Amino acid sequence: MKLKVAKSAGFCFGVQRAVDSVYKEIEKNNGPIYTFGPIIHNEQVVEDLESKGVSVIETEADLDTIEEGTVIIRSHGVSRAVYERIESRKVKIIDATCPFVKKIHQIVDEESQNGKKIIIIGNDNHPEVEGIRGWVHGESFVVNDEKQITNSIFEEGKKYCIVSQTTFNHNKFKYLVEIMRKKGYDINVVNTICNATNVRQVEAKEIAATVDAMIVIGGKNSSNTQKLVDICEKECENTFYVQTAEDLKAYDLRAFQSIGITAGASTPKNIIEEVHTECQKK
Repeated sequence: MKLKVAKSAGFCFGVQRAVDSVYKEIEKNNGPIYTFGPIIHNEQVVEDLESKGVSVIETEADLDTIEEGTVIIRSHGVSRAVYERIESRKVKIIDATCPFVKKIHQIVDEESQNGKKIIIIGNDNHPEVEGIRGWVHGESFVVNDEKQITNSIFEEGKKYCIVSQTTFNHNKFKYLVEIMRKKGYDINVVNTICNATNVRQVEAKEIAATVDAMIVIGGKNSSNTQKLVDICEKECENTFYVQTAEDLKAYDLRAFQSIGITAGASTPKNIIEEVHTECQKK
């Protein structure tokens, strides 16, 4: 069996930076450590951190119960209101927001203050998008597919700024932007898809088109991993979505002569290696 592992598989810069920040804080042993939401969308990483004493804060209201320690803001970022609420607790803050996400916060902050309406291409229930919306002054809209691009979003005489969730499908982003451009409104488009995301998606597509089966590794709540699955399924009908090597037991891979492996941006290297090793046993 031939195995081909994507070079771009695994932690991106922003995720690695966020995870490293938590482990460094653990080493200092300076009191309780909290992350606002899971630091990344990977259950294995979150469980390991919890075993080392890191607690996950799930809601804004839970912030009010913190009296001391350190709060680490997840890689997805948070809204202005959440950030200010953390500041009000007088605790140490470590902002592990991905720099590329932070840049989007700055863009929508400035553009909306200049009177533009903000359109975000992404998934409206994703924490990154929720955080972006929280830096907009006034109204914002989230678009995920063609059906959501309705005339009710647009107003005569208004100016618009379009940004994207960093992990959105690059080709779909271009497609949706083109539809909105055709409406003839004053639109400024800022492609805020992370370049690492685009590289990962392109490589996944290329590998999937040349193998008998494709394995995509990532957390069940990982948006960027799901997009990799969608891309691979269009190229390879035998595409399998797993979180760990243990999940491979559900599939009989012996019938395939070639298998490709890729992984989402929140997948640790050791899990990718374990999947690779398990495939070699088939």
